[in-house]
Amino acid sequence: MRELFGTDGIRGIANKYPITPEVALRIGRAVARVLEAQRSGRHKVVIGKDTRVSGYMLETALTSGLVSEGARVLLTGPVPTPAVAHITKSMACDAGIMLTASHNPYADNGIKIFGPDGYKLNDALEAEIEAIIKGEAPTPNKDIRLGKAFRIDDATGRYIEFAKSSIGSMNLRGLKVVVDSAHGAGYHVAPVIFDELGAEVIKIGSSPDGYNINEGYGSLHPEKAAKLVKSEGADLGICLDGDADRVIFVDGDGEVLSGDRVLCLCAKALKASGKLRGNTLVSTVMSNLGLRDALAEDGISLEQTKVGDRHVLERMREGGFSFGGENSGHLIFSDFATTGDGIVSALMVLSFLKESGNSLAELADCMTEYPQVLVNMPVSQKPPLQEVPEIMAAIDAANQTLGDNGRTLVRYSGTEKKLRVLAEAKDAVLAQSLNTTIVAAATKAIG
Repeated sequence: MRELFGTDGIRGIANKYPITPEVALRIGRAVARVLEAQRSGRHKVVIGKDTRVSGYMLETALTSGLVSEGARVLLTGPVPTPAVAHITKSMACDAGIMLTASHNPYADNGIKIFGPDGYKLNDALEAEIEAIIKGEAPTPNKDIRLGKAFRIDDATGRYIEFAKSSIGSMNLRGLKVVVDSAHGAGYHVAPVIFDELGAEVIKIGSSPDGYNINEGYGSLHPEKAAKLVKSEGADLGICLDGDADRVIFVDGDGEVLSGDRVLCLCAKALKASGKLRGNTLVSTVMSNLGLRDALAEDGISLEQTKVGDRHVLERMREGGFSFGGENSGHLIFSDFATTGDGIVSALMVLSFLKESGNSLAELADCMTEYPQVLVNMPVSQKPPLQEVPEIMAAIDAANQTLGDNGRTLVRYSGTEKKLRVLAEAKDAVLAQSLNTTIVAAATKAIG
């Protein structure tokens, strides 16, 4: 059983196990050794980071581990996660590593690893790396010629041009947008990209100090952008998370759009232009049942996976599908990117606006959502739910009550010590009641 890797790499509180310089050094060595097992020779690894102050500590330790095994390390400085994925592939690197805890507070950090194709590592390779990390301290090979580390001075420029290319020759002239970068990895590149394409940009959340990432700004806090959209008469707001791999939108009326509405409008726009391969959208089990109903009206199928954008992407690759995502704001346009990309996703949505001549509010009026109640319940332990009869009994009773008119979804967070309890029904009062019952059973059983 894996202990370090969760649904999106390794994550935790910086300077506490496992996000310590000692473990980071082992990760560097482990990545190099797994690469050597796949192909012998001198390897090249790119390392990027978001704006957390702990990134300096982890970057240095990772670099030490990699160069001690003979790897050549390319350092980008603060860039979005999708920039690391792109550079890994475009510069023929053997792996890419991103230091980020995404939307979490500054005190957290994490490590995401990409393969040479720009896709996140599969479970098998992560398991190999974890086995090396948790094993005996590796003995340095005295015969290895030590590697070196280099700074990539044009990393941001490379990503800016890549992102802009996603909408071809289209420009954004005539659009006024609020861009909230969450004081995170997109703080420099995001405003520049939209400005260079001709949009009038109002930027906020673009002054990182190492400690303010995600604090009151970005995808978790779109209210500031919403207020600015209304007061400045902007067409929409674009709210990125800390590593800019996901995005939440605000329409011209200052309304924050659910991720499912954005998935719906994108899927319908892609189908209308003949670019939705397989006429299928891939999302997770967290998506609203209303999304399924709305897509069916346009002859679009919905396939659902476990929570996590990596699971969405794996299914997209298996089925040859071109679009998928999560209602949390991860959107994956596989014709352009190998991972979720908040900036490319925003550009695609803006292109749909330009092509249709409609406002974002009009495009987003594409589905009717079932009322949902979601509670994130802190827990001190995570026993398998199947082994907690009180919780299972409450879930079974709720599902019997709902039948085909709703659902429940109870799962542990993959990145935090929380139990997520979702109840969804056409009747909002019923959804609240069933959620309360399940949370009460869970509180009594596991605290």
